[in-house]
Amino acid sequence: MNIPSLPPVSGSDLRSAPQIQALISFLEQDAQPAIVLDPDYNILAANTSYQRQFATADKPFIGHKCYRISHHFDVPCDRAGEHCPMKKAFEKRGPDRVLHIHHTPRGPEHVDVELRPIVDERHEVIAYVERMAVVRSASARPSAEGLVGSSPAFNEALSALQRVAPSMLPVLLQGESGTGKELFARAVHESSERPDGPFVVVDCSGLTETLFESELFGHEKGSFTGANTRKHGLVETARGGTLFLDEIGDVPLAMQVKLLRLIESGTFRRVGGLETLRADFRLVAATHKPLKEMINDGRFRPDLYYRISAFPIHLPALRERVDDIPLLVNTILQRSTGVRRRATVSLAAMKRLQAYGWPGNVRELRNVLDRALLFCDDGVIRPEHLPPDLNADASLRPVFAHAAVAHAKSDDDLLRKAVAAFQGTRRELAAHLGMSERTLYRRLKMLGLA
Repeated sequence: MNIPSLPPVSGSDLRSAPQIQALISFLEQDAQPAIVLDPDYNILAANTSYQRQFATADKPFIGHKCYRISHHFDVPCDRAGEHCPMKKAFEKRGPDRVLHIHHTPRGPEHVDVELRPIVDERHEVIAYVERMAVVRSASARPSAEGLVGSSPAFNEALSALQRVAPSMLPVLLQGESGTGKELFARAVHESSERPDGPFVVVDCSGLTETLFESELFGHEKGSFTGANTRKHGLVETARGGTLFLDEIGDVPLAMQVKLLRLIESGTFRRVGGLETLRADFRLVAATHKPLKEMINDGRFRPDLYYRISAFPIHLPALRERVDDIPLLVNTILQRSTGVRRRATVSLAAMKRLQAYGWPGNVRELRNVLDRALLFCDDGVIRPEHLPPDLNADASLRPVFAHAAVAHAKSDDDLLRKAVAAFQGTRRELAAHLGMSERTLYRRLKMLGLA
């Protein structure tokens, strides 16, 4: 969006300045929600789209601080452990973009925020235009489907997804088993320019070389014993959509050459066929294997790796997003019980779930909860309903400091002492305690220390 620079306008005159009113008239033509802010974080005006999606009649926002409206913070985002686009836009004298979780009439939602400074003829910033787009591919609340999360590690992966999805760049999802690679791949597809096309999954693990080639490219009638009819391969099935190569690290070395040729040339031939066919798909690949190490020992072709890894995204393990466990638990229970009675988790059981290391990640968490549902006759999951591994001596299990500080009242005194003794910044204190700065700020605010 091209915004003309404005002549100098001072303080109290800014809200009623004709230039601002002209800008709002311009923003009314924008389908995206947009607001105008002054350099002191005050909301000066908003277009109709913003009022329709983010405002409510009983909660005025004009003249209020943006961080109070969007985050319910008492201080600007950067002082609450968040990335502040206004601060960055001011420093760069240019646009800044960030993924935030905003409070909306529908509850907390992921919002893609772009902030652009408005400068006068002396290149002084006199106002900002903030455009927002609700991210539909993930939820910050328990949800019946799709991605769910709100922790910094999850939001970082989701932000990268939002950046790359509209392009045609190949995406490589890297993460441990059970971190939701297929869900992320589907979110890339649904956020792309071809969401109405097919989303085709190729499970690369366990396929022999012959089977893999037939599954991927299809085959002609009579091309081998048992090929009684022509078969269209998954590459053809994905025409106009997304081809998801799950566990690409398991592709046989001999087939990696043909896969590379497909990606480079955009053409292929069915097994036993002579006709060269044109492919049309967006490529997303995923693996839990260390592809760079596999390149070094000759198990994976470097040229194929550089083709598929144009935009790598790290998917965090569950132990990297402990703050998301209550949200994930509620989501899994909602999906598991459906229309039946809703189960809940006791505080003691939730602490056990957050203290466990989860080598199997979200998949293991789902299995644990499905098992617990069979034992909690009164609808409340307690520690005794959890597997023995989760009820082992807590001193022998890794306990994550940020989960303990956020959820255990017994650590209040320890946090107070840490604040009193620590000489560095809040960011450094958060790193020292092993928690995110945002979690630390909220904990300090709860204790009256913010």
